[in-house]
Amino acid sequence: MSDEGKNYPSVPPMDVMEQDEATLARMGYKQELKRELGLMQNFGVSFSIISVITGNLTLFAYGLNTGGPAVMVWGWIIVSFFTMMVGLAMAEVCSAHPTSGGPYFWAAMLSKPENAALASWITGWFNLLGQVAVTTGISFGCATFVSTICTFKTDFVPNEKTQIGVYAAVLVTQGLINTFGVHFLHYLNNISVWWHGLGTVALVITVLAKAPTHQSGHFVFQTFIDGTGGWAERASPAYVAVIGILMAQYTLTGFDASAHMTEETTNAAMSGSIGIVMAIGVSAVLGFFLLVGLLFSIQDLDRTLNSETGQPVAQIFIDTVGIDGAIVLMTIAIGAMFFCGTFSITSNSRMMYAFARDGGVPGSKFFAYVNSKWKSPIRTVWLACTLSFILGLPSLGSSVAFSAATSIATIGLYISYGIPIALRVVYRKNFVRGPFHLGKFSYPVSILAVVWIAFISIVFVLPEQNPVDSQTLNYTIVAVGIILVYSVGFWLISARKWFSGPVKQIAAEEMGINVMEPGEYETKSKQTGGRT
Repeated sequence: MSDEGKNYPSVPPMDVMEQDEATLARMGYKQELKRELGLMQNFGVSFSIISVITGNLTLFAYGLNTGGPAVMVWGWIIVSFFTMMVGLAMAEVCSAHPTSGGPYFWAAMLSKPENAALASWITGWFNLLGQVAVTTGISFGCATFVSTICTFKTDFVPNEKTQIGVYAAVLVTQGLINTFGVHFLHYLNNISVWWHGLGTVALVITVLAKAPTHQSGHFVFQTFIDGTGGWAERASPAYVAVIGILMAQYTLTGFDASAHMTEETTNAAMSGSIGIVMAIGVSAVLGFFLLVGLLFSIQDLDRTLNSETGQPVAQIFIDTVGIDGAIVLMTIAIGAMFFCGTFSITSNSRMMYAFARDGGVPGSKFFAYVNSKWKSPIRTVWLACTLSFILGLPSLGSSVAFSAATSIATIGLYISYGIPIALRVVYRKNFVRGPFHLGKFSYPVSILAVVWIAFISIVFVLPEQNPVDSQTLNYTIVAVGIILVYSVGFWLISARKWFSGPVKQIAAEEMGINVMEPGEYETKSKQTGGRT
C-alpha cells in the first residue's frame, strides 16, 4: 500500500491545522504544543542547530591539527554528500510519521509490533545521548569563544574554572529563553536564520577582502598536517584523514530538529521533511564557503596553530582585520553559537518530553509536563541544561574533552537516525509513504545512509591523540558504552515488562489511564483484552 501518485492539494490554513491534528491523532496523540511554526521557521530551527559557524569555528583547531586544510575541505564535500543521503532518507520517514518524538517514534512505527517497544527504547536513549552531547558541544564552544574575546585588550587569562562558570551562565541564559515558550522562540528563530546566513557571508567576505595576503590553492586543497602526535606514522595518513572528518560530520548534525518541531509546525507532513533537506543543503554550501574563506585568509600557519588566544580562528580574525575588527567578527560568531545552543535546547527538550510522555525516562511522570500558560515542556528544558552541564565537566581534566563531546553527539544522533532508516529498508514492503518520498531512489539512498552511519560510528570512537593516556583518552566509547549497556540491560531487567513504546494517548486517556505511569497502559490493555 502506498501513497505514491496521489495529489496533495493546497488547503486553507485552518484545514491544514485540522489535518495536522488528525495525523497526530491517527498516531495516537492529542495536540498539546502550539502549532505556530511554518516551513521557514521549521527549516530555521534545523539550520540554526546545524550552524556552520558554530561547528566549523569551534572545531577549526581540531581540523587543522587532524589532517589540515586538505582533509577539512575534501572531507567537508564527502561528508556533505553522505549527510544529504541520511537527510533524504530521514525526510521520507518524517513525512510518513510527523511527531515530536522523531526517530524514537519512527523506530516503533517501522518495526514489527512485537519489536516496536525495544526499537523505540534503544533509539530513544541514543537520541537523548546525542541531543544532550550536541547541546554540550554547542554551548561549551560558545563559552570558549566568550572567554577568548574577554582576553582581547585585557589582562584576563581564562582557566578551566572560569570556563565552566561561563559555560554555566550560557546554559542558564538559554534555558531561561526556552522557558518563555514557543511564541517568543518564533521571533528569535527568524532573527537566528538571518544572523547565520548574513553573518556567515559577511564574515567570509570581510576576512578575504581585508587579508594582507592569501594562501595558494595548493595550500588550501592539498596541504596535509598531522598534529595528532604521530598517528600518521604510527598508523597511516589515512587514519588521520578519517578521524579528521569529525569537524564536518559534527557540524552537519542536528537536522532532526525539524522532526522534533513538527507538532508545532503547520502542514507538518511536508514542512518537516523539506526543512530537513533544506537545512542540510544550505548549510553544506555556506559551510564550504566559510571553510575555504578562512583557510585562504591564514597569514602565518604556525602563529595560527599556536595562537596565544587559544583559537586559530581568533588569530585569523586578528591577522586580517585587526583587534577591533576581530572583536566584531567574534561577536557575530558568538551570537550564532548562542542562537544555535538555544535552539538545540528547544529540540532537546521536545525529544525528552516525547520520550517521557511514553514513560521512557526515569521520573517520566514529572518530566512529561507541558506548562499550561506557555505551552512549553519547561521541566525537560531544565533537564536538558543540567545534563549538558554535567557532560561538560570532564573538560576540567581532559585535553580532548571538547572533541570527545562532539564525537558523542555525532554518534548518538546518527545511530538514532540510522535505526529507523534501517528498519524502513528491512520492512520496506510495509512502509506507507507520506507526501514527501523518493520513489525508486528510496532504497539505494537508505542503504547508503545506513552504511555511512555504521562507518562513522566506528571511526569516531578511535583515539584522536597519540600517545593515549588519561589526558588524551577519547572517552566517547565510555559514554556510548554506558548508554548501550544501560538501555539494553535495563530493558532486559525491567523495561520490557512495562515499556510499550509510543503510547496510544487518546485511547488511553479516554479509559482514564495515566499514560505517564509506566506499564499502566499495558496492564489496562491486558485487562480489556487489548481493546485500547
